[in-house]
Amino acid sequence: MMHLTPMLASGALQFAFSKATLEGKITICCLIVVSLFSWTVIITKIRQLYRARRMAKKFYESYRSTRDPLEIFRKQEEFDGAPANEVYYTGAEELDYHLKNNPVMVKGQTRISSAGFDSVKVSLERSVGTESLNLEKGMIVLSTAVAGGPFIGLLGTVWGVMETFSGVARANSASLTAMAPGVAGALIATVVGLLVAIPAMFAYNFMVTSIRAITQELDNFATEYVTQIEHKYVDNRSLADEITQALKQEKQFEGALS
Repeated sequence: MMHLTPMLASGALQFAFSKATLEGKITICCLIVVSLFSWTVIITKIRQLYRARRMAKKFYESYRSTRDPLEIFRKQEEFDGAPANEVYYTGAEELDYHLKNNPVMVKGQTRISSAGFDSVKVSLERSVGTESLNLEKGMIVLSTAVAGGPFIGLLGTVWGVMETFSGVARANSASLTAMAPGVAGALIATVVGLLVAIPAMFAYNFMVTSIRAITQELDNFATEYVTQIEHKYVDNRSLADEITQALKQEKQFEGALS
């Protein structure tokens, strides 16, 4: 008996699969397909997030080693894989365009107008959104595996148990020997469903946390980048004129109301 238990345990899945109904085997095949997609996403996203963190660290070190927000752009340094790198070059290209095509000279230095600065901010916001979506790409597969895997397996199990009890009823035999193979064949669908869902759940939670951290760093960088561009390349006189004009209009409006 002691020698028989390990043998039964080692061949339990194979035995259960051989006793599964056609519907149960179809369910298991569907779960295997979901598992393949899930593991493909897991491996791809782990590599993407690892590269994003590693290259982002190098990018931030290089960016913060200088006070000129366009120095990396002028040197054409690349940090492929870092979302901040894509955001940086999007803003730098827009800023460079306005410096060349819509320049404002202030004390012999080239600046951009407030309208050009608004255009740079819009391009940065768009780029941050795009990079956030790229980081989240494929996560729907993991969430589907987590939520749907156990239910698909449960469907196969319930269907198999139904078939087993129907067969027992037709045969007018309710012995354990008659029921056990069918029940074992039915339960394997739930086992496979859990094997699909559990790794996907751990991977999903880990990746969501990592993506949230990278996205927060990206938002912080975009704010820092915009501030540095404003200090270095924006004609603050035009901003001051706009503020003064707005205050005048507000006073005129208040006077009209009084």
